Amino acid sequence: MISIVDYIKEIEKKVSIDEGIIAIEQFLISVYFESPISNKELARKLCLPIPLIVAIKKEFIKVGIMKQDSGITMTPKGNAYVENYLGYQGLNKVLFNELNKGVCNIEETFLEEILIIEKIFKGRPKPDFSIDQTHCTYITSLKRSLLALKNNTLINKKILCVGDDDLVSVSLGLLLKKLYGDGYKSKSEIHVIDIDERYLDYINRISHKYDLPITCHKMDLRKSMDKELINKFDCFYTDPPYTMNGLHLFLSRGISALKKIKGLPIFFSFAHKSYDYSFEMMKKFNEMGLSVYRIMPKFNAYEGASIIGNIGQLIILKTTSYTSLNIEEDTYYKDCLYTKEVKRSK
Repeated sequence: MISIVDYIKEIEKKVSIDEGIIAIEQFLISVYFESPISNKELARKLCLPIPLIVAIKKEFIKVGIMKQDSGITMTPKGNAYVENYLGYQGLNKVLFNELNKGVCNIEETFLEEILIIEKIFKGRPKPDFSIDQTHCTYITSLKRSLLALKNNTLINKKILCVGDDDLVSVSLGLLLKKLYGDGYKSKSEIHVIDIDERYLDYINRISHKYDLPITCHKMDLRKSMDKELINKFDCFYTDPPYTMNGLHLFLSRGISALKKIKGLPIFFSFAHKSYDYSFEMMKKFNEMGLSVYRIMPKFNAYEGASIIGNIGQLIILKTTSYTSLNIEEDTYYKDCLYTKEVKRSK
């Protein structure tokens, strides 16, 4: 019997698809949650042409994972395949679907978790403005965690937080516990890299207290990424210093940690900037071979960040065949990085 990863890889070899292996996995998960589903519905959901949907479906039918029966449906073998190998066993499917479709009220659905997370956020260390730390609200952190679910990079995935004074790692961990309930058999891994030991110590304490799958690494991003973290992750979050150098460095280090697969998401938070600055930012994304998938203005709310109006945007970027580091992994970054450094250098 071929393993889950091999099934997807084998189908990718047989079906010519520019969107890559990620789209095939999303096809599989969509049928698992929404079967029976029509070719047309799948095409709309995945933004793929119907002939490609039909080609992928035929390959899954050949290996006994799906069948055609008043729409595309999973076979018992297919359900076992997703649950045992992709880590969906024990997951609350109803809640997952509601969150994925955005049909439930976050504050009502996560009432118990919000009571916990509110206390956690009140106890976090004070921000160090010299390294551009600014706390987002706990609701923003929770909303960020839901983006991993909606972009198919939460369940049985390796997630990296490149800097985490916003405690997105904690929100991700609590979201996983909510989805799996008391059984809590999640296979997901959450990793945090940060230079500030205060936050790493705090996240470690919270992780142990609530049994969250978080691993922390102390790291100065001016230096190269630790080798054990390179090419290991399915997505990353970052809210870098609001300078072009900060943007460049944090994205480069995060990219070095991603698997070499196109279509992986980067959840990138940044201040709203002028048209000229935004143009330069988009040029930088282009230089790094990143595709802008979605821009969400005013997504982030911050505490005490009056200089940016207490709000910021979140941009979802996707890796492509052209994605590159732009800053070599073994290169020490010498340029000014944080806002005060950049201002002093002018």
